[in-house]
Amino acid sequence: MTNTLLTLEGVSCVLPDGRALFSNLHYSFDLRHTGLVGRNGVGKTMLARMLAGEIAPSSGRCVRHRRVHYLAQQVTPADGATVADLVGLRPALDALLRIEAGSVAPEDFERLADRWDIRQRLQAELERAGLGHLRADAPARQLSGGEVMRAALAGAMLSDAELLLLDEPSNHLDRPHRLALIEQLRRWPRGLIVISHDRELLEAMDCIVELSAQGLRSYGGAYSFYAERKTDEQATALQLLDQRKQERQREQRALREQHDQLQRRQAQGRQRGREANQAKILLGRQKERSEASAGQALRRREALRERLDEGVRDAARQLADETRITLHMAPARAAAGRRVALLEEVVLPLLPASAATRTVDLALHGQQRVGVIGPNGCGKSTLLKVLSGAQAPLAGRCIVSVPAAYLDQHVTGLSLRLTVIDQALETDPAAGESAWRMKLAQLGLDAHRLALPSGQLSGGERLKAALALALYANPPAQLLLLDEPSNHLDLPSLEALETLLRGYTGALLVVSHDEAFLRRLELTDRLEAMETGWRLSPF
Repeated sequence: MTNTLLTLEGVSCVLPDGRALFSNLHYSFDLRHTGLVGRNGVGKTMLARMLAGEIAPSSGRCVRHRRVHYLAQQVTPADGATVADLVGLRPALDALLRIEAGSVAPEDFERLADRWDIRQRLQAELERAGLGHLRADAPARQLSGGEVMRAALAGAMLSDAELLLLDEPSNHLDRPHRLALIEQLRRWPRGLIVISHDRELLEAMDCIVELSAQGLRSYGGAYSFYAERKTDEQATALQLLDQRKQERQREQRALREQHDQLQRRQAQGRQRGREANQAKILLGRQKERSEASAGQALRRREALRERLDEGVRDAARQLADETRITLHMAPARAAAGRRVALLEEVVLPLLPASAATRTVDLALHGQQRVGVIGPNGCGKSTLLKVLSGAQAPLAGRCIVSVPAAYLDQHVTGLSLRLTVIDQALETDPAAGESAWRMKLAQLGLDAHRLALPSGQLSGGERLKAALALALYANPPAQLLLLDEPSNHLDLPSLEALETLLRGYTGALLVVSHDEAFLRRLELTDRLEAMETGWRLSPF
């Protein structure tokens, strides 16, 4: 009996506009827990849907040797759906109810099969997911996004599939439930494929498989091994690119010298011909031979130049598109001891009166960098909105004494209708369009992307654009308020964002459930929502 659960045989995906996402993929997935990574837009979700049998490949075939259970990135309950629908057990639970009521219909016994304890198993799985308060017939629309995902994951755990296929399962989970998910998947005894940019989750995998324009490539080991190998590959590719460029420069110098020598010889030949007073017909033949020789030499030089250029291009293609982004200039630096924001007995709106985190006292100073952590619903996002002025506190005093910029999870402050460059010029018209284009290019936004309405940009591109408008405003933001900025970013963009934020010299308040992301920001403090209220401590 083979351990192979799913096989790709020459699988390709061509979009309706004719653009190929990927082509000729060959790979076999086995019982190993596998993390599937790749740049946003490379086709990971399309591949997942093919693996699950939801859509057919444009060419090739996907062979499922075992039953696959697929959980999409976005789970949207249908109108009238219940928790039983979310976990995929509505038919079995309804059949059990009818049997208990006296039904002897064969189809009810077929739907239930041998799962006579399905009700108890569902309750136990919901308890493990922190959803023990839910009934199977509870309306799914009443659940939060995180609760919907946790219920759907509980259903995946109860499935009889031999291969789970999960697309970004940790996206809507707070930190405690992310850690619970990792432990839950560690206990899963069968095959597993997880599409994710969550580095802690990827670290729990047996191997990492990367999807890129070159196809699928497997890296044995967890995320840390993959990251180390990628770093080595990048260094080797950079060295090869440098060698190819140097080779091209040497050959170009040699070609110029050969060209100059040929020109001198031709000039000397013409001069000797005139001095020897040769017949015109002989001079003409000499000229033809000289021009033919020069033409052949030119063609050889062009062919060699093209080979050298292709060698450089080939070496460049081996470098991953890291989307390196850099700050063109540091924002105005507030003095370390200067107070930039003060909250005194502030009562946050939208929270229950009994919530310990409803009241907050906080003083922020220049260059203080704070990570805000806590479970969903504790008031983290509301705290940032109050500091930004987007929401008013119910009571207390909120004073922000420096220019501040607030970026929510969906970057709603960026107009989707206008281009980035138009919004940049509205932010600071005196800077001029060429200066703005240079600054935006250093953040990875090229001229083509700048010409598009912001609504056509990816989530990561909109985030970088919004950061640029905040950091390069006149005056620039000296207090940056970020709500889950790492959501939906691929790994290279996430690393680029971390680099950018490490270079930011103002005060920073960032909400995130991604502990790996927070560790890389060189934070000074941690503001944590506790059962007793907010607690500020060194990071």
